[in-house]
Amino acid sequence: MSTLEQTRPSLSADAAEPAALLVSVVIPCLNEAENIEQCVTAARDALQQLDGPGEVVVADNGSEDGSAELAQGAGARVVHETRRGYGSAYLAGFAAARGRYIVMVDADLTYDFKEIPRFVAELEQGADMVIGDRMDNIQPGAMPWLHRYIGNPILTGLLNFLFRTGVKDAHCGMRAVRRDVLARLDLRTTGMEFASEMVIRAAKERLRIAEFPIEYHPRGGESKLSSFRDGWRHLRFLLVHSPTHLFILPGALMAGIGFLIMCLVEAGLSFFGRAWGLHALIGGSLLMIVGTQVLALGLCAHAYGTYFMGDRDPWFDRMRARFRLEHGLLVGGAVALVGVAMGGVILGEWISGGFGRLAYEQLAVFAAALVVVGIQIFFSSFLLSILGLRRR
Repeated sequence: MSTLEQTRPSLSADAAEPAALLVSVVIPCLNEAENIEQCVTAARDALQQLDGPGEVVVADNGSEDGSAELAQGAGARVVHETRRGYGSAYLAGFAAARGRYIVMVDADLTYDFKEIPRFVAELEQGADMVIGDRMDNIQPGAMPWLHRYIGNPILTGLLNFLFRTGVKDAHCGMRAVRRDVLARLDLRTTGMEFASEMVIRAAKERLRIAEFPIEYHPRGGESKLSSFRDGWRHLRFLLVHSPTHLFILPGALMAGIGFLIMCLVEAGLSFFGRAWGLHALIGGSLLMIVGTQVLALGLCAHAYGTYFMGDRDPWFDRMRARFRLEHGLLVGGAVALVGVAMGGVILGEWISGGFGRLAYEQLAVFAAALVVVGIQIFFSSFLLSILGLRRR
């Protein structure tokens, strides 16, 4: 649980109501005794340049070096969040913030607090979220080469490919957001992937995202970032929030290729310069069955994201409007029935042959695969319908 500790009056002490605050600067903090006083002081100085009152909120994430007391002494309100994590600290800070606009800044002195008025100006001009772009203004020694040339470009590029955000630096730690859009963002993650979640959710909600270049300075104090662990958390988050690319496209490709292989083998056609037989048919059937299952998982993931997490996907919404449970049951039943009919032909030939040697091995594999795929479609349709019972 997070608790709120009231510190000495903030910059907005003369404001009549909390709602009158213009800006809340939220700073997450974990053992930043070397930097936190300077950060709070710089934030307060930047707020003095604005036309409205503001406050500095430090979200202390269980510091053991006196950071919270130092932040309080420098003039910040301190939120204590015992659940560790970058996202946990920010969620607690957001809940305590009272400003119309929220400016997020890390407590490591890598960002210039004098940029705060620029972020606020972009919000005043209509942006819903503002993100700094560090990549062309990194001072010597400020960012490891692994992050600068591999990690950040790859993760940002993947994020833009999957979600079409158009953001140049998706993991910049200095950004701003309107407080009234936080409910639409519905932020939930507790770790470093919180930065990716903000951008993804903003893109899905079609919020207006502004971006401008800022400088990135060498860090003060010890870094809390774990390159591979936090990089994996970002990558994992991107994939699980894009079921189309994680499930739908690979599943459809596998199922399609598998079915094509089966048809070519059963038709006796040659490809790649040779004729293929039973073993290729078994491989094709396995590919089709696995692909169908992955495709079904993707549809269920879309349904879960839509009904339980507030995601929006135009493609899935169109499919949901056009197709009902009965359509899936008919397709699944028809596919399975074709397989059963093919099995019946094999059984009839076996009986007419006096229960001798069972032939038609290739046809039997084809029939079995169709029965399995039909059953998958049939029951996956029921599962999608069950998920659809919970609609917002």
